[in-house]
This record gives sequence, structure tokens and C-alpha cells, in this order.
Amino acid sequence: MKYLVTGAAGFIGYHTSEKLLARGDEVVGLDNLNDYYDPRLKEARLARLRPQAGFRFVKLDLADRTGMPALFASERFDRVIHLGAQAGVRYSLENPLAYVDSNVVGTANVLEGCRHQGVQHLVYASTSSVYGANTHMPFSVHQNVDHPLSFYAATKKATELMAHTYAHLYRLPVTGLRFFTVYGPWGRPDMALFLFTKAILEGRPIDVFNHGQHKRDFTYVLDIAEGIVRASDRPPGPDATWNSDAPDPASSNAPYRLYNIGNNQPVELMRYIAVLEQCLGRQAQKNFLPLQIGDVPATWADIEALQQDVGYTPATSVEQGIAAFVKWYRDYYG
Repeated sequence: MKYLVTGAAGFIGYHTSEKLLARGDEVVGLDNLNDYYDPRLKEARLARLRPQAGFRFVKLDLADRTGMPALFASERFDRVIHLGAQAGVRYSLENPLAYVDSNVVGTANVLEGCRHQGVQHLVYASTSSVYGANTHMPFSVHQNVDHPLSFYAATKKATELMAHTYAHLYRLPVTGLRFFTVYGPWGRPDMALFLFTKAILEGRPIDVFNHGQHKRDFTYVLDIAEGIVRASDRPPGPDATWNSDAPDPASSNAPYRLYNIGNNQPVELMRYIAVLEQCLGRQAQKNFLPLQIGDVPATWADIEALQQDVGYTPATSVEQGIAAFVKWYRDYYG
């Protein structure tokens, strides 16, 4: 298969591209290499992809309304995995328009490209942040998610609605995946594990929000990549049991499915930090702070549907995953 992977120089995009290449698929990786975080890390990921047979890189912004249609027309992709986005809950408080450009306009350009070029299946990234003010655990794709707590979450909910519209109007097979706190080697510098590791090794205190009472469904990145690829291999059809009198948000009479992709095992933040301390062989100085605006106290993914439909089963414990991250961090940063 010939894939377009957007955000290929990003954390999840890099690992997904590697998995596709390893099984012999052709991958065109797209990224704009912006400076939301150190572009050198993005370039280092790309340096590992470029020598591999079947990989080509295109530097392009998702919001480019001329370049994106031209790319789709010239490449004729079989499948698209759309992971490119402006990430981060906290940054969306500072620069909301970046999220409109990348997440809303960018996704619209991807949808248009898929529609006009007859792409067989679009898999796109959503987020657990869309659950917002929901408190019923575990989070289920069958719940309504109409109360986002951050602008980032709102833009991701918008992309879910846009994707369903294209599935309905143009019968484009579309699968959405709500990611739950992805971590692991080659991770983003703005994420907790990276920030904690850097601070502890430099002897600085770490900021522990919500006074350490967070729970997160931490999910190892290679488990995520495996789930993405499995989902891409199963284009959805219309759900024959879908009832418009009691509509299920997770499916449709269009070729559309929505899944959680997580570890299905929430972990207390203080335990997560304790495992990191053990892996580093150092104790953290902890600066306990209140819950940040836009943040949620807990996440927990109900992954039953993804397990049943594509055989997704997360296999990596936080002990294994954090150890792998620490090894990568020390190797990469010396």
C-alpha cells in the first residue's frame, strides 16, 4: 500500500511510519517542521526514516490550500494516516489560532484530498481531551463529548464531526482514534515524562499539578503505532444496526468508526513519577501545584471496541515503557 502519513516527523508519526516501512509499505511522510518544539528532534527522527526503502519526505504545511491538493493529485495514495496537528492543551490557551490553522483547516485539506483522489481509507488522530467535563469512567466512545475544557479539545472534536460529514456525503471510509497520554522513546519535549526526566537529571524540581492526584491512561507509543496500523487495515463500512432515533456517536450509517486507543489501565501520577525515579536512580524534588486550567483530573480508555474490531491489545507496562524512554533519552542526549 502507498500511504500518506501526516506529521511524519512527529512523535507518533515517526513510529507509525517505521512500522509501515518495516512491513513493506510505501510511505510519503509530510511535515512542516515548525518550531513548536526543537526542530532538531524532528530532523533526527527524519534522519532515521530517510535511508529506508520506500520512504520519501515532503515538507508542506497542512493548511496550504494549493500544495495539499497538488500533493494528493500527484501521489494517488491508497490510504492516509493523518497524525499532523498542533498538539498541546496548555499552548492552546496562548495561541488558539495555530490550532484553527493546523487542526481545522489542515484536516479539511486532508479530507478534500481523500475525497477527490478516491483514497481507500482515512485514519485520523483525535484525543482523549475531547471527553472534557465527562467524569464517568472509563471513557467510552459511546458517550457524547459536548463539553470540551480546552480549545485544543474543541478543534479535535471539530475534526471528528468534519470526518463524519465526509464519510456521509462522499462515502469516504474514515476511522478516528482518540489517543490517551502517549509516551515513549523519541517523545515530545513538552510532555510530562520528558519534562520530568530533564528536570530530575539537571537537579531541578518538577511541577506536579493537581497536587499529584492525576490519573492517566499512559499508553506506550509502539502499542499506539500497532493499533494505528491495524485500524488502517480495516476500512469501516456502514453500521447496519445504527439507529437514528438513538444515535451511537461511535458509528454511523456512513462508513465511519470512532475508537479509543489507550492502555485501559489508569496509573496514578505519583506512581508514574516513582517508576521514573527508580529508572533514573534519582529522587525528584516535587513542586506541588493546583489543577491547571483546561486540564482534567483523570483519563481511562474503554478499548473494547478496538480490541474486538482490529485485535488491538496494549502489551507494555509503565515500568517497561519508562525504562525504554530513559534509555533513549540518555543515549540521545548523552
